[in-house]
Amino acid sequence: MPPSRSRGVSRREFVKAAVAIGGASALSACLDREDPDLPQGPDDLSGTPRRQHAWNASLSTDDHGNHLQPRHHLLLYLDYAGDGPPSDGDRDTVESALRSLERSYPRRTDDGEVGLLSTVGYSPAYFERFDDGLPDGVDLPAPEPLAPFEDPAPDEPDAVVHLASDYGSVVLAAEEALLGEQSTLNGREMDADFSGVFERASLAEDGPNRRTGFIGAGLPAENQDVNGVPDSEPVPDDSPLYMGFKSGFEGNQASEDRVTISEGPFAGGTTQHVSQIHLNLGQWYEQDSREQREATMFCPAHADEDRIEGVGDNLGTDTGVEACAEDLDSDAREKGVVGHSQKTATVREDGSPIILRRDFDSTDGGQAGLHFLSLQSSIEAFVRTREAMNGSDLAEDTAVRQRANNGILQYMSVRRRGNYLLPPREYRALPSPRPGE
Repeated sequence: MPPSRSRGVSRREFVKAAVAIGGASALSACLDREDPDLPQGPDDLSGTPRRQHAWNASLSTDDHGNHLQPRHHLLLYLDYAGDGPPSDGDRDTVESALRSLERSYPRRTDDGEVGLLSTVGYSPAYFERFDDGLPDGVDLPAPEPLAPFEDPAPDEPDAVVHLASDYGSVVLAAEEALLGEQSTLNGREMDADFSGVFERASLAEDGPNRRTGFIGAGLPAENQDVNGVPDSEPVPDDSPLYMGFKSGFEGNQASEDRVTISEGPFAGGTTQHVSQIHLNLGQWYEQDSREQREATMFCPAHADEDRIEGVGDNLGTDTGVEACAEDLDSDAREKGVVGHSQKTATVREDGSPIILRRDFDSTDGGQAGLHFLSLQSSIEAFVRTREAMNGSDLAEDTAVRQRANNGILQYMSVRRRGNYLLPPREYRALPSPRPGE
């Protein structure tokens, strides 16, 4: 019996499972294992950032200064329960519920832990209920396939709420309180909840309207007994993600300023893309060598020169793949392989990436997966990044194929896609297309 199955269920593994299941019984069981003693949030919310996506100031950093994402995540897909444009009363209810969350938990504790962070975003389908629609300049298209080899189902709920915390019990409790399943949260009465205003969304092809995940050293290794990961339990104990390497290097992330919409009615907001991706890592771990994994995740030069130690902590704040981007064509022709990060580095502007990734791994449905969540000032920035990741031009006349030896494309399958607008905080509750007018 593999070691992780013989030593019993760890607290972290148990908490992950509880978050994935959800509901009052899972919350109770999770509290028995975690029992976080968190202070309440502030009564005065005037210091809360105007940008919903301004999380970095609340995040811990590693020894190099890279921001570390909260360990537990929950995505709630919701539909507006009313017909036509929302009423002002419903807007007040939603805003009161969201403010209750913020007063119940701190964004960051004195010990540096994330109490609770949240965003709420709205799909193109939500804005179709308004006669005038979104104004020019707001780039929020409906989701669509972005590669010739994919056929993802479109996610088009009215809204998606993202809850994140270093404690699984916190995201579960916040979910229960938001949906009206409990009236108090961390010892405070909820002023309002979403019941009667929002309901769980009905998505195309019976898509799950509740998605969970995790990120952080040790969590993938403790949760690798799922489809898509070999039974040999190959995920390194210190890896924050299933594929064995860390991500989120500051030098490979857009800043929160860069992804913020700079003008128009939603200035101060951003756009969000979420893909549900299944991982298939049998070949990755059992046939590919370590050198091959380094070449396809980063670039051939990194593998040839043995630049990566372990999960990549030695790289500091920057993987250095921007220099590799200059060798993309020659690597495809001469080495027959190109790296994932190498390809995406070709779409930088002024030396900076154009999307901010906040993705996390998942075991939803018993399948190793990734909820790829990115923020950008326009969806077009994500599309450009994804097109670079496809490497389609390289596959036309080199040894690189459409998916094989073409970064990490052959190890993943995009199942669903969704695009959302995250308004600035003052317009986050059921916004009109032209708020403030």
